[in-house]
Amino acid sequence: MKAMSPIDLNDASLVRKLPGFSNGYAMVNGIKLHYVTGGTGKPLVLLPGWPETWWSYREMMPILAKHYTVIAVDLRGMGGSDKPETGYDKKTMAGDIYELVHQLGYQRVFILGHDIGSMVAFSFAANHPDATLKLVMLDIPHPDESWFSIPMIPPPGKITEKIDEDHAFQWWFAFHQIKELPEELLLGRVHLEHDWIFHYLLYDETAISAFDRAVYVNAYDSKDGIRAGNAWYQAFSQDIEDDKNYQAVQMPVLGIGGPAYKRLQAYLSGKASNLTLLKAEDSGHFITEEKPGETAAQIIDFLQ
Repeated sequence: MKAMSPIDLNDASLVRKLPGFSNGYAMVNGIKLHYVTGGTGKPLVLLPGWPETWWSYREMMPILAKHYTVIAVDLRGMGGSDKPETGYDKKTMAGDIYELVHQLGYQRVFILGHDIGSMVAFSFAANHPDATLKLVMLDIPHPDESWFSIPMIPPPGKITEKIDEDHAFQWWFAFHQIKELPEELLLGRVHLEHDWIFHYLLYDETAISAFDRAVYVNAYDSKDGIRAGNAWYQAFSQDIEDDKNYQAVQMPVLGIGGPAYKRLQAYLSGKASNLTLLKAEDSGHFITEEKPGETAAQIIDFLQ
């Protein structure tokens, strides 16, 4: 494969691959957020997770844009958005999105998140219910007290090449808690961690191509990129504390689970009073890339 330059991988080049979409930037909470928007209709905000960017929704965005105004956002610390030293708790990050929504002229939106983005999406709905039409969470719930019990030592025979849904080995949750050391270890080698994560968590490894992986490496392979991505994990203790004050949200909620289906189910059963829960069959964690057509269809059906 021909070597790719950073120019091939920047947002200006990437957005040209999606006709009808354009890049945008906004100052919110004292930081710059990057977003990509297109389509017509009610606003639908898409929030990605680690180790990805808005590009993780590339296959779904043209489908969703036939029905909605799609706004795919790089979260605080991600991709083309600023990477400040603080503010990586999900409540603050949800506040970023709330300000962005209002700057774009919307009072109420559909909000959807995957992975870290799913945590931010729930926090948005919990803290700004009047601005939330419906909520969609993909595979990962908001952190709660059960996260303090996530095992770091797997049972004998349970470290498999692919994730065991009942015995997930989430060692990176602990690794990302460490400050400064990951930047030193990973700088110039971010692809090694990414490739392990994609191998472990993908059902279909072809769903994220060499080009896509290069996009993500380009977004994270700097000291600030590594630091900021890890900061989302370092804020989990604060997120868990905030979660204690969150009552069940009242708007309709759709949860689509991959390997974390049971964890998503356990969380939302107590935090969503109007819940629809689906299982993404034959998919790993990266649902938006492994099952983009099916997932988009399920989302459109739910949002109607």
